[in-house]
Amino acid sequence: MTDAPANTAKQKRSNTTVMLCCVAFVGGMVGMSYAAVPLYRLFCQVTGYNGTTQRVEQASGVILDKTIKVTFDANVSNGLNWEFKPVQRSIEPRIGETVEVMYTATNKSSEPVTGQAIFNVTPMEAAAYFNKIQCFCFTETTLQPGETMEMPVLFFVDPDIASTPETKSIGTITLSYTFYPHETEKPVAALPVDQAGDTGKL
Repeated sequence: MTDAPANTAKQKRSNTTVMLCCVAFVGGMVGMSYAAVPLYRLFCQVTGYNGTTQRVEQASGVILDKTIKVTFDANVSNGLNWEFKPVQRSIEPRIGETVEVMYTATNKSSEPVTGQAIFNVTPMEAAAYFNKIQCFCFTETTLQPGETMEMPVLFFVDPDIASTPETKSIGTITLSYTFYPHETEKPVAALPVDQAGDTGKL
């Protein structure tokens, strides 16, 4: 014969367990949304995922006669009222040559705003050969209302790109940045990138 009280107690415990799991899941998702930029940074730096470039401390000791075209792309999240663009759309440095380019960002809102940028390089095969000595990526950048800031990127393309079978035919590399509101202000995961805007699209 079935013990009804025992079954009822068991069902209540099961329901409580399911409810606690759901609460933990939702809480975890909210936490992940606020941590999107720092987690993306850590994941890309560890794995080299999504065209993540290399960070180096010094310039290349070898400069080839061969040049490579580097184009620059800029995007802004829908949640950030900034104008963001590269000063130059493209350059053609010698492979191994250290060069500096500038991006500019302008706060178009009526209050101070803090943003953070993430980046990638395409084609992805070229990312391991794109060496940045200095850049503004992942740095918390605060702009006052109407303020414009120049943001330098110092980099070189590793000469090995010209001899590796998978990359030696690459003629153009694109460095792309996207600025998001700082994660303490709004959940980054809830702010889709405006892919159709005119903020520095090539």
